[in-house]
Amino acid sequence: MAVKAVLQDLITNPDRLKDLMDEAKELAFQHGILMRTHETPNSSEVVTYIPFTLFPSPVPKAAYLQALAVQTHFNTLVDKISRDPDFLEEALAGTIQADDFTAKLFGIYRQVQREGQTQSIVMGLNRSDYMLDHREDGTSFLKQIEINTIAAGGFGVSDRLSLVHRHVLRLVGLLEESESVPDTTSRTARLGAALAKGWELYGQQKAVILFLVEEVQISKLSHRCIERELWNRNIAVIRRRFEEVSRRGSLDGDKKLFIDGLEVAVVYYRYGYMPDHYTEETWDARLLMERSLAVKCPDISTHLAGTKKVQQVLAKPGVLERFFPDQPEVVEQIRATFAGLYTLDMGPEGDQTVAMALAAPDRFVLKPQREGGGNNIYGSEICDVLQGVKDSAERMAYILMDKIHPAPVQNYLLRRDAPHRVTNCLSELGMLGAYVRQGEDMMMNECMGHVLRTKSSEHSDGGVAAVAVLDEPLLV
Repeated sequence: MAVKAVLQDLITNPDRLKDLMDEAKELAFQHGILMRTHETPNSSEVVTYIPFTLFPSPVPKAAYLQALAVQTHFNTLVDKISRDPDFLEEALAGTIQADDFTAKLFGIYRQVQREGQTQSIVMGLNRSDYMLDHREDGTSFLKQIEINTIAAGGFGVSDRLSLVHRHVLRLVGLLEESESVPDTTSRTARLGAALAKGWELYGQQKAVILFLVEEVQISKLSHRCIERELWNRNIAVIRRRFEEVSRRGSLDGDKKLFIDGLEVAVVYYRYGYMPDHYTEETWDARLLMERSLAVKCPDISTHLAGTKKVQQVLAKPGVLERFFPDQPEVVEQIRATFAGLYTLDMGPEGDQTVAMALAAPDRFVLKPQREGGGNNIYGSEICDVLQGVKDSAERMAYILMDKIHPAPVQNYLLRRDAPHRVTNCLSELGMLGAYVRQGEDMMMNECMGHVLRTKSSEHSDGGVAAVAVLDEPLLV
C-alpha cells in the first residue's frame, strides 16, 4: 500500500519525518484540535494538540459501511431495551447482586418506574465501538466491542482531523488516497441538532440545556463545540457539577427542574458513568434529575441498556427477535457484529464459562460493568480474578467475551513530549448515533458519523489521552 511505502521511507529520512510531523501539529493548532494539559486541566491558559496519528489508518470500506448501516438499528435496539422493564429486571438480576454501582443505578430506575415516568421525550447519543477480527485465512469481520449510552465522546474539536490527514497525504504525494478519508466536519453540528430537537420538543423557549460535568475538565474545549452549536440556535447552555445540582437544584409542583432559578429542558450527562463520580450527595442529585420533567440524555433506563451484562444477554439465541419481531434482516445485521459473549451467572452455564476461561485465558477478555476505558482484564489476570470469585456470586459482576484479533498496522502516534517512532498500532472504530423519541413517535434516528481511535499494540486496553490517540479511516 502507498502509505506503507511512505512510512518506510520516513524511517530512513528523519529530517523529512520531523518536517511532516511539525506541519501536522501546526495544522492541528490552526484547526483548533486542542485540549487542556494534564498539568493544568481546568485552565485554558495553556493548551496542546489532542494526540493523533500522523497518517489515517486503513479501514476496509465494506466494514465501514456495515457499521454505518447498522447504527440506526442499534439506536432502535437501545431505545426498545430502555422501554422494557421486564427485560432489564431479568437481564440485570444477577449483576445487581454482585455490582454495587449497577445496583444503585437500578435502585434509581426502580424508583422512577414506581413513581411513573414524568417525561415522554427520550434522547440517546450513543457510540457503538468495533474492531476488525482478523482470521488466519486473511479474512476479517467487524465485531462489536461495546455500546456506550452515556457521555459518548470522540467528537468536537477533533471534527477537523480529517482535514489534517487529507493534507498530510497530499504532502507526501498521495492525492488519490486523500480523497478516501471520510469528512467529519459536520459531526458536532448534527449532534447539536439532536440536543436541540429534545429542547424544542420540551417546549419552553426560556429553558436551558444543562451539561452535567466533572470537576477536572480536560476535555472542556470539545464540549464547547457542542455548546456553540446550541448557542447558534439561541439555546442557552449551562454547565454544572453534581454537587451544584444537589445544592442549588429543585423540582416544582409539576416536577420541572430548576437550577439557580433557570428551568432545565435537557440534562446532557458528560459525567456519571463511573462509581468514583458519585458520593451520597451526588446520588441524590442523580435521582433529583431522573425524577424531573427535564429530558435526560440518557435517562436512567437508557444508561442501564448500555451495561456489559445487557450486551451479553442480547447475544443469546432468540433475544434480538424479542425486540425485532418479523424483522429477520435487522436481526441478522445486528447479530453479525456480535463477538462470542458468555455469562458468569451462578449455575451450570456460568460454571462452564469459568472453566473455559481458566483453561485458555488468552482467548478471552473479562469485562466488568464499567465505562471509560482501562477496566478490562486480560491474560493471566483473568485467572487471578476468576480463581478468587469462581465459587462466589461476585463473579456475576463480570461477563466474558471472545478476544478480538485485529491486524496491526504501522503509524506514528503524535503525543506531546513522547518519542516519535513508528509503532505497530491497533484501531477501534466507533459509530455515533442519535435518536429522539416522543411517546410512541421516533422523531429522529440517525448515524452521525464515525470516531476512530488508535493505540500501540503493546497496550491491551485504555482510553483516549491515556493510551489511544485520535485517528481517521483511510477507506480501502
